[in-house]
Amino acid sequence: MQILITGANRGIGAALDSALVARGDTVLGTARDHPEYLPLEVTDPASQAALAQRLEGQPIDALICNAGVYLDKGQNLADGYPAQMWADTFAVNVTGVFLTVQALLPNLQLSDIPRIAIISSQMASSTRAPGGSYIYRASKAAALNLGRNLAADLKPLGIAVGIYHPGWVRTDMGGTAAEISVDEAARGLTDRIDALSIETTGCFETWDGRAHPY
Repeated sequence: MQILITGANRGIGAALDSALVARGDTVLGTARDHPEYLPLEVTDPASQAALAQRLEGQPIDALICNAGVYLDKGQNLADGYPAQMWADTFAVNVTGVFLTVQALLPNLQLSDIPRIAIISSQMASSTRAPGGSYIYRASKAAALNLGRNLAADLKPLGIAVGIYHPGWVRTDMGGTAAEISVDEAARGLTDRIDALSIETTGCFETWDGRAHPY
């Protein structure tokens, strides 16, 4: 398979890149500014257009929308969560996902088994609302909603969409106290993407295969 991963230079993206290459897939990794990856600023339509032009005519069997930010960790309700932080987070975590799907839709349509995996979070679920991290939670909830609606619109084109909670992962974002390693997350997510089909499109699942409440 030929697979494209956004934000492939670190964390879960880098682990997915390594795992997929190790099993023989062709992986196209993107990053904002890294010499080993295709350049892509997911928030910039011009950057998206340049990537689409570069990949014109190449089928993409799986698009993994992994790039994301968590800017409001530790913010205080009384005087934190500035407006620009909201804008910057949604630009990456929501708009960036949409722009990437939109730009690479022609490539997905060239595949016999096209799939889109959106890395969201259990923090997107309305059933998990312990407070705090308002911006990140809201952005991941929006990404979940986006994925569900993309699944409906892309189903007639034969393109399946899955939304996934990667686990609480030991990365710069997840912290050292997190429950699982990036390699565990990558293995689980790889299994989920392999299992994704038109019959399961729109699913919201955990990295280890459990259905997650919306």
